[in-house]
Amino acid sequence: MNKLTTLNNIIFACMAGCGYCIGANAATDEYLIRNVRVFDGQRSVENRTVLISDGKIINSDFHGTTPISAIEVNGTGKTLLPGLIDSHVHAYQDFDLPLLFGVTTEIDMFTSVTVMQDFNSKMRHKKNYDQSDVISAGTLATAPGGHGTEYGIAIETLTKPEQAQAWVDARIAEGSHFIKIVMEKGSEKHPFSSLDLATVKALIKAAHKRHRMAVVHISSLNDAQAALDANADGLVHLFTGTTINDADLKKLVTTAKQKNAFIMPTFAVLESLAGIKAEDVLQDKRFTNLLTTSQLQALKNPYGKAENKSILQVPRISIAALNAAHVPILAGTDAGNAGTQYGISLHHELASLVNAGLSPSAALASATSVPAKAFHLNDRGRIANGYKADLLMVEGDPGKDINATRNIVSIWKDGRLVNDLRQQKLLAVSKENKAQPAALHLPADGRISLFSEEKLGSPFGAGWFPTNDERMGGKSSVSLTLSGTEPAGQPALNIDAKVQAGFAYPWAGIAFFPSNDPGQAANLSAVKKISFKVKGDGKQYNVGFYIQNNYIPITRQLKSSNEWQTVTLAFDDFKDLDPHILTMITFFAGPEIDIYHFAIADIRLLTE
Repeated sequence: MNKLTTLNNIIFACMAGCGYCIGANAATDEYLIRNVRVFDGQRSVENRTVLISDGKIINSDFHGTTPISAIEVNGTGKTLLPGLIDSHVHAYQDFDLPLLFGVTTEIDMFTSVTVMQDFNSKMRHKKNYDQSDVISAGTLATAPGGHGTEYGIAIETLTKPEQAQAWVDARIAEGSHFIKIVMEKGSEKHPFSSLDLATVKALIKAAHKRHRMAVVHISSLNDAQAALDANADGLVHLFTGTTINDADLKKLVTTAKQKNAFIMPTFAVLESLAGIKAEDVLQDKRFTNLLTTSQLQALKNPYGKAENKSILQVPRISIAALNAAHVPILAGTDAGNAGTQYGISLHHELASLVNAGLSPSAALASATSVPAKAFHLNDRGRIANGYKADLLMVEGDPGKDINATRNIVSIWKDGRLVNDLRQQKLLAVSKENKAQPAALHLPADGRISLFSEEKLGSPFGAGWFPTNDERMGGKSSVSLTLSGTEPAGQPALNIDAKVQAGFAYPWAGIAFFPSNDPGQAANLSAVKKISFKVKGDGKQYNVGFYIQNNYIPITRQLKSSNEWQTVTLAFDDFKDLDPHILTMITFFAGPEIDIYHFAIADIRLLTE
C-alpha cells in the first residue's frame, strides 16, 4: 500500500479534532502541521506551518504545498509546543505515564543504576518512542543514614571530601548524566545524617572537573545559600516556610544570579507536604481516566495529613523574586512521591508557577527551553530546524491560559505520532476497572486473627507475619509469642519490638496480607470498620493500611494501657484509604527509637 492510499485511509483520524489516531500512524514519520500557533520554547508565533520528518523538525516555518510523503495535520485553533520536560522526577515505575501527558523528557534525580542504564541503552539505540527520554543522575550523593538511603536501594555513601572525586568518577562510569548532591538534615521527628559542607564543595568541584553538572537537594534557607555559594549549578527544590527575611531573600536571589544557577521550586511536592491535593488535575477526567486505580490513589494521597497552606508563602515569595531577577526557573514535580504522579503533575506545576507570579509564557519556557538549556540538552526544548520532533499540540492558547496545556490533541515522540498509546491506556484502565476482583467474603463474625500455637492463621489471605525495617536496611527487630487469652477468650499475640536507628522511619510489628499473594491487592470494599483488643506498656503504637503501589502506610496512632481495651476505627477516618486495593494491614511500633511491648487479639473487619 502506498503512502497516498494510507493517507486516504487514515486522514479522518489525523484532522485537528483527532483525539486518537489508529495504529498505522505510529509507523509514519513525516507530518506537515498547517496553520498552527507555535510556542517555540520562548515565544508564541501565529499561523505557522511545521514540517517534521525522520524524527527531526525539518522546517519550523514551512511554505508551499504538502510533500507527497507527508501526512497533513490541520492546526487551526491549536498551539504546537515542544515536548514538555519535567526537571525533577524519580523514575522507578509507571514508565508509560509521562508521555501520555505530553512529557517527552524527564530529568531523573535518583533511581537504580539498572533502570538508568536501561533508559540510556534505549535512548542510544532509539528504541523508546513509546516512553519519555530519561536524563538521570542515577545514584545520589548522600551520607550514611542520609536522605536517599531509606528506600531499600543499596548505594555508595560518602563521609569526607577526599572521597568525592572517586565517587563522582564511579557515577560517570555507571552512566550518570549529572551529579545530584543531598543536603538534608530532616526534621526533629525524622532526622537524617547529612553531608558536611566541605564534602558538598568537594563533590561540586569533582563534578565540574569532569565537565558534569552538580545540582543540590536542599530543604532550608541556610543549605540553599550554602549550596549556591559552593557553585552548585542549581537547586532542585525550594524550602517551605511562612516568612523570610528581606535581606536573606535578596542575598539568595543575588547569589543565584551571580552564579548563573537555576532553581526548581517543585511546588507539586511542596504542596503535598502541606497536605494540599492537586484538585485541578484530579477533577479533570481527561487526565484521571488515564490512571489506574493505584496510580490515581498515589496522586490523591499527599504527605501532609492536614492542610497547611501557610508554609507555601516562602517558596511563592522566593520564586516571584527569583523570576523578577531573571534567574532561570525550571518546572519540576518530584514525581514518584506521595501526592504526585508522572506526567499529570507537570500540568499542575505549570499552574502553580503562574500562581506564584510567572507569566504563562514563562511557565511554558520553564518546562521546555529553560531546562533544555540548563541541562545542556541542545537537541530539544525548542521548535526550530534540526531539533528533535518531540511535540505537543493542544487546543487553545496556553500562552494566555496555562491550563490549555491540558487540552491535548496530539503528541509526537521522536517524530512518531503516539496518540494510539493514549487510546490503549484508556482501554486498559477501563478494562481493569471492570475486572476488579469481587469483594472478599468475610466470616460472619469478621474475625481475621486465628492465632494458635501451630500458626498465625486467618480465614483468607496469606495470613499474619512479623514485619520490620530490615528489608530497607534498618536494624529494628521483632519477636512474636502467643500468650493465654484476652477477656473474650481469644488467644493473644505478644509483640516485643526493638525499634533502632538505621532506617529513616524505623518500625517493627505484625502485618496481615489479605490477598493469597502477599503484595497483591484485595478488595475489602465491604469493610466499614476494624476492631481489635490491645494492651501494652503505655506507649504510642500505629495501625496502618497499605494500598497497591503505595509504599507509605495510611496510619492512625493509638496509646496502649496495661489493661485490655477494645478499639474500633472506621475506615472513613483513614484519609484517602481505598479498600478496593488494600495490600496490607499492620500494627507496629515506631518511628521513635525504643523498646516496646504490646499484645493484640480478636482482630475483626466489620461491615457495619
